[in-house]
Amino acid sequence: MSSEKYDIADFLTANEIKNNNKIKSKDFNSLKTHGNKVYTGMRVGGKHYWKYDQGRWYEVKKAPDEWKIIFNCIKKRYNEAPNNSGAERGTKYHWYIIADQIAEKLDANSYLTTMKGVKYKIGHQRSYWRNFSYDYPEQQSYKQKVIEVLERTLAQLKTNL
Repeated sequence: MSSEKYDIADFLTANEIKNNNKIKSKDFNSLKTHGNKVYTGMRVGGKHYWKYDQGRWYEVKKAPDEWKIIFNCIKKRYNEAPNNSGAERGTKYHWYIIADQIAEKLDANSYLTTMKGVKYKIGHQRSYWRNFSYDYPEQQSYKQKVIEVLERTLAQLKTNL
């Protein structure tokens, strides 16, 4: 099969897999910096490997080369999360994904599908908040954040041509 395939080895080293449960829970919510940006959550360089079993992909053709898509699935960790780590139950994340998808027809009803790209965190909603972070005063709006992501992506693409 000519489509690219990815395995856990592409994301996690054997040592990282073995030591996965040794991560300190306090690390997730502590303040961190990357460049000039202060943030909380997983450290830059941290890795996840997820399983998307029984996912549902729905698409509607809107133009000769344009489709509207919806994907819905419960994703599961490849390795269990360390006890008391990560976000609280009920926390939501809003991502904007820019990706390439290659689908190779295998038979009349099956395609080997590979998606490779980048996802950007646009906002989050803690379990006890009423809205996503971008809906609060003094925060960039959803639209502003997406425009910033697209402009940065376009600039990077033009530089790498």
